[in-house]
Amino acid sequence: MLALLHTSPVHVPVFDALRDDAHPGLELRHHVDEGLLSRAREHGPDAVADEVRAVLAGVAAGGARAVLCTCSTIGAVAEAAGAAVGVPVLRVDRPMAAAAVAAGSRIVVLATVESTVAPTTELIEEEAVRAGRRRLVTVRTVLVPGAFERFAVGDGEGYVRLVADAADAVTFADADVIVLAQASMAPARELTTTSVPVLSSPGVGLAAGVRLWWLRAGGG
Repeated sequence: MLALLHTSPVHVPVFDALRDDAHPGLELRHHVDEGLLSRAREHGPDAVADEVRAVLAGVAAGGARAVLCTCSTIGAVAEAAGAAVGVPVLRVDRPMAAAAVAAGSRIVVLATVESTVAPTTELIEEEAVRAGRRRLVTVRTVLVPGAFERFAVGDGEGYVRLVADAADAVTFADADVIVLAQASMAPARELTTTSVPVLSSPGVGLAAGVRLWWLRAGGG
């Protein structure tokens, strides 16, 4: 079984649909804790490290062979906590970051919460080092104004529209690739008209999580 750690319930149907489409029959177990994100936004991701460790210990005890963390703000904390409790954890945006580094040198990161800006930037820089491209890659971040407020009141349509508009403001003069930092931003890809490639995390992240689970389950 693959467990998913979310900080918003909106992710549950998204990942279930991705599973049904690409990985039918796979058992997913969702753990949602909205408080983790609110506390991480207020006090920093490290402030919730003990809570995340406890959650991961619980899902491991429940039979999870691997965990996919869908929150970019606490992703690094979750990966480190997983190592501490003995369950492999993959942050959902890591495969996207690797793809961004492979796609070009000028990367624009769009985010809707400030707490995810530093973790996402650090992740891209980490993947650039891994790819031997650290000196070639530059990262520029854009916080989409007003978007999270729409998300917080349940206005998903307005939320993704603002994200899409922000992506459309980016041209090839500005970037080689655009990264949507949070999984919740993924639907905006379908609304964008920019010619710059736009990357999101849910699909590639789940696929990588499934590969991790398969390895832990003895699949090869």
